[in-house]
Amino acid sequence: MSKTTTGTPTGEAPAAPDDQDLSAAGSQLSTAPQESSANLPGMGVIGWARWFWRQLTSMRVALLLLLLLALGAIPGSLIPQTGTDATKVADFRDAHETLASVYDKLGLFHVYSSVWFSAIYILLFVSLIGCIVPRTWQFVGQLRGRPPGAPKRLTRLPAYTTWRTEAEPEQVREAALALLKKRRFRAHLAGDAVAAEKGYLREIGNLAFHIALIVMLTAFAWGQLFKSEGNKLVVEGDGFSNTLISYDDFKSGNLFSTDDLEPFSFVLDKFTGTYELTGPNKGTPRTYQAAITYSEGAYGKEKKTTVKVNEPLEIGGSKVYLTAHGYAPVVTVKDGKGNVVFHNAVPLLPLDSNVTSSGVVKVMDGYKNAKGVSEQLGFQAFFLPTYGGGTTVSSQFPAMLNPVLNLEAFHGDLGVDSGIPQSVYQLNKTNMKGFKDSKGAQLRKNLKPGQTMTLPNGAGSITYEGTKQWANFQVTQQPGSGWALGGAVVAIFGLAGSLFIQRRRVWVRAVKGADGVTVVEMAGLGRSESAKVPEELGALAGILYDQAPGAPDSSEAEPDGVSDSGAATAEGAEPN
Repeated sequence: MSKTTTGTPTGEAPAAPDDQDLSAAGSQLSTAPQESSANLPGMGVIGWARWFWRQLTSMRVALLLLLLLALGAIPGSLIPQTGTDATKVADFRDAHETLASVYDKLGLFHVYSSVWFSAIYILLFVSLIGCIVPRTWQFVGQLRGRPPGAPKRLTRLPAYTTWRTEAEPEQVREAALALLKKRRFRAHLAGDAVAAEKGYLREIGNLAFHIALIVMLTAFAWGQLFKSEGNKLVVEGDGFSNTLISYDDFKSGNLFSTDDLEPFSFVLDKFTGTYELTGPNKGTPRTYQAAITYSEGAYGKEKKTTVKVNEPLEIGGSKVYLTAHGYAPVVTVKDGKGNVVFHNAVPLLPLDSNVTSSGVVKVMDGYKNAKGVSEQLGFQAFFLPTYGGGTTVSSQFPAMLNPVLNLEAFHGDLGVDSGIPQSVYQLNKTNMKGFKDSKGAQLRKNLKPGQTMTLPNGAGSITYEGTKQWANFQVTQQPGSGWALGGAVVAIFGLAGSLFIQRRRVWVRAVKGADGVTVVEMAGLGRSESAKVPEELGALAGILYDQAPGAPDSSEAEPDGVSDSGAATAEGAEPN
């Protein structure tokens, strides 16, 4: 009644030269550039240049360069970088002099601006562009064209089925054309056969993936060149203006200009922090937010908002993040005559999770000792939000349940006029002398809010007035981050499409046989071996078989590989 042929028929003669279009049909399923078979020796300068360009723009070299870029970024994460933390780099040099000299020669202290990393980056960029452009034009040409006509011998295709029917060839071809278009194949009549193709999203996904990589690389480079990042500690009631001199520390890309800073300002109205009181998570923050009043531009209208962790304030291209919190005891220092020489909130830096804080109160001007000689005062300070008693200088809880300010008093020269930079949180005791108590020991005292420590010999006093809170804000400008995120999303979907969608072709030929009965042949070809192509061909053959059923023929055996519904099986060799 019908007959199916799978693979290459036994005893079949070798393919005729005009059957080479079968191999071409398979190769056209890909837009990858064809490898040149040119003999390398004796090619000359131009020939070698072409060979080098073909290798550079091949997909395997692009993947290799991408791997090298990922490996090259590892030292930038493990070794301190001058552009990120120059202090850590200096500490590393002091601790590892020999290794530091090797790192200097290799450029490992500035990986992302080193010659070798830039070379990999640029080569990858050129490789991707050189690979994508010709593939894109070739793919556009395929989209503008039509699927190629059927090979002369469909029996040589890996997925193949055939049967005889009493329907006219024109009817079979029209039914096949309608069926394939309904299944979203691009199909057309080509002579005595219908040619159809499907799975273009595979190549679109492949191209989208590589274009997305270019977008990500460009966005990353743009962000590194024009980025800026600064930190500012703000005490409750104080403000900040987005100018370069307002930052505590600031770093930026090589092409960043101060004109790129967004004009805005804000005032920290209040910081609110609450913590778990009991249980295994005792001390863990529950509420951690800063209420601020901000304005955009020089004369912008004031607005109120709340900045939380991972919920920054966005103004133009800038984002204001809340990154840290601490306490700033308010102290008043008087000289021996009762004159106020210092009155301010002094931010102290947290040392542990319970916000035990350390810092220095420096009185640099206006103070005179009991003899009328101008001096400078320094107080080593430790703040304990929740003092637990005893001699241990540490807090028991991060909230202010029992605040205590521990002070040590010194007098002399702070060294701030020496021209050598020093930290505002550290006390240089080189030219300082400690005040002594009545027993001759270093003067040290715990103060609660409102209490005063009197300096000996009429030298004055220091009073702990109360406590304000401070918050540290990080202001960042990262141009290109949106493009990088979009490129990453497109790359994921593009890669998924290129991996899971298969491009395949189907041909349906219907011609009159020698006995006047129509012979229907169906064949399929995929870009790679897959069970889905035979399965899909079997499903299509079953539907078409219902519309053009097999002709009765008692002399023929049941078809091999075709069920009563016309489902096809396929096995055998790849087409030659």
